[in-house]
Amino acid sequence: MPSVRRLTAILAADVAGYSRLMGADEEGTHERLKAHLQELVNPKIAEHRGRIVKNTGDGFLAEFASVIDAVRCAVEVQRGMAVREPEVPEERRIRFRIGVNLGDVIAEEGDIFGGGVNVAARLEALAEPGGICVSRVVRDQVRDKLDYSFEDLGEQSVKNITRPVRVYALRPEAVAALPAPSVMAAPLISQRAAAPRLSIVVLPFANLSNDPEQQYFADGITEDLTTDLSRISGSLVISRNTAFTYRDKSIDTKQIGRELGVRYVLEGSVRRSGRQVRVSSQLIDAATDAHLWAERFDCDTSDLFALQNEITSRLAHALHLELIAAEAAQPTEHPDAFDYILRGRAALLKPASRDSYAEAIRLFEHALSLDPGSVESQISLAGSLASRVLIGLSGSRAADLARADELVDRAFAGSPPYRLAHHVKGQVRRAQNRWKEAIPEYEMVLGSNRNFVAALNGLGWCKLFAGSIDEVIPLVEQAIRLSPRDPNIDPYYNLIGTVHLLQSRTDEAIVWLEKARSAAPSKPLNHLPLAAAYALNDDLDRAAAELAEAQRLHGAGSSPSLAMMKAGGWWRSLSPKTSTLWEATYFAGLCKAGMPEE
Repeated sequence: MPSVRRLTAILAADVAGYSRLMGADEEGTHERLKAHLQELVNPKIAEHRGRIVKNTGDGFLAEFASVIDAVRCAVEVQRGMAVREPEVPEERRIRFRIGVNLGDVIAEEGDIFGGGVNVAARLEALAEPGGICVSRVVRDQVRDKLDYSFEDLGEQSVKNITRPVRVYALRPEAVAALPAPSVMAAPLISQRAAAPRLSIVVLPFANLSNDPEQQYFADGITEDLTTDLSRISGSLVISRNTAFTYRDKSIDTKQIGRELGVRYVLEGSVRRSGRQVRVSSQLIDAATDAHLWAERFDCDTSDLFALQNEITSRLAHALHLELIAAEAAQPTEHPDAFDYILRGRAALLKPASRDSYAEAIRLFEHALSLDPGSVESQISLAGSLASRVLIGLSGSRAADLARADELVDRAFAGSPPYRLAHHVKGQVRRAQNRWKEAIPEYEMVLGSNRNFVAALNGLGWCKLFAGSIDEVIPLVEQAIRLSPRDPNIDPYYNLIGTVHLLQSRTDEAIVWLEKARSAAPSKPLNHLPLAAAYALNDDLDRAAAELAEAQRLHGAGSSPSLAMMKAGGWWRSLSPKTSTLWEATYFAGLCKAGMPEE
C-alpha cells in the first residue's frame, strides 16, 4: 500500500524510569505493565475511538481522529494509573509520561511517521511522571471544550525539531484532583477489550492462477463474500475497501485484529484454470491466531454463485449463527457476462477518476450487451453512472441520470427485485436532489445489511440536506468504523466536518475538513468548506489559499461563485432549516474568504 498523508491526533506515552524498574524486577515490571495496558490503556483507547499504532517496549503510540478524544483518553489513563498499585511502594510504581500533538503524518502499512509524531514524542519526554504535555494546537482545540487546567510552560527547544514548541502541561496533582474513571483500581486478571462477537474482515483472496490478469476474479470472490457475510444476523463486517489495503502485506492476524477491532479474519485463495475454479478459505481467531475452520471448494464457473453461498453458509454454521433471510445473488445465465461484471468492479476499486469510471461503465455495458436480462449488470451500470454524477466526474449529468433511472426501473421490474437495486435507486434519487425519496431506499438496504458502508454515507448526506442534521454524525461514524482504511474515506470526513461547520463548531469542523483535504487533495469539494471554516475562525490567509486551490482545481472558466452554487438544484431542494444554517456558516465563510457573489 502506498504511503498517504493525513492529519491525526497523536498520543505518545512511555514509562518513567523504565530501565530502573526493569533492573530491579524484570519479570514483575513486565507483567505489571502488560496488565496496565490490557486492563486500562487499551480499553480507554478503544472507548475514545482511537487505535494503538504500536507498543514500544516501555510505552506505546496511539492515534485518534479527534484531538478531544485523544486528550480525554490521556487524562483518563493518567487518572486511572493514579489509583492503581496502591500496595506497591511509590518508587516502584509504574507511571506514564504522556505527550499529545495534532499534526500531519505519513501513514504506511499500519504505522505512522513524520514531524507530528516526533513532536508528540518530545512532549512526552517533557511531561512529569503521571502528567501530560500538549502542543499549542492541541491546547487551542480543547481549551473551550474540556475543563482541564493546563499550565503554560512557554517555548521549549526540543531535539530534532527546528522551531521551538509551545508546551502546555497538566500536572500530576491536577490529574489526581479529577474524578476517577470507571476502571479497575488495581491489576487483577488481565483481559483484552473484547471485539464484537461476530466481527470479521475478509482479506483479499490470493490469486494462485498462472495468469496474473485473473486477480480481478479473486477480488470478485472476496467482494461477494464480504457482502454475503454481512447478511449474518448481528454481524459487523469490515468494508472491502479497507480490507483491500492489506493486499500482499506481511501483517500478522493479531495485528489486523487490533487495528480493525475484529474477532475473526477470513482469508483464502482462488485458483482458476479455464472454467474450473478452486477456492480455499480459512477462518482465524484474531486474538489467538488459531485456525478455527478451513475448507476447499471446487466447481465450474457456471456454479460460482452456489459456491459463494456454500462458503458463506458453512462459515455461519461454524460461528453458530443464522444467515439473514435475504435473496441470493441473482446468477446470470452467461458466465462471460459475469466476468465483465467482476472486471467492472475491479475498475471501481482504483482511485476515483474520469478514466476509472469510464472503464467500469464500459465493462458493465459490455456485460449487459451479453446478457440484457442480467439484473446485476443493470444495477452495476446504474450505480456507476449515479456515482459518477455524485462525485462531480460526469460530463453528461442529465444523460447519465436518465440512463441510470431507466436501468433501475428495469431492475425493479424483476421478481423479486434485486436487493442492491434499492441502494442504487437511493444513489440516483440523491443525485437528482430528491433527498426524501432517497432516504427510504437507503434505509431498506440497511435493514437487511447494516454493514453497507456506501448506504450509511448516502443516508447521512440525505439526512443533512433534508434537515435531520442531528442524525448524520452517528451514521458516518459507523461507516468509518466499518472501513477505517478506506482509500475513498474523504467524503466521510467531509460530511462530519460539514455538520460541525453548519452547527458553528468551527474548531472541530477544521479538524475533520483538514482530514478530508489530506485524504483527497485533488477534489475541489474538499477545499471549499475548509476555506469557509478558516474564514469564520478569522484565519483569512489560509481561507484564501484553500479557496484559490478549489478554484484552480475547478479549472479556468468554471471557478465557483456564490450565485453559481445557489443556482444548483441541490440548493433549491434543501430543507428550510438546512438552508438557513448553510447561509449563516458555509456561504458566510466563503464570502469572507473572498468568493465572488457573481
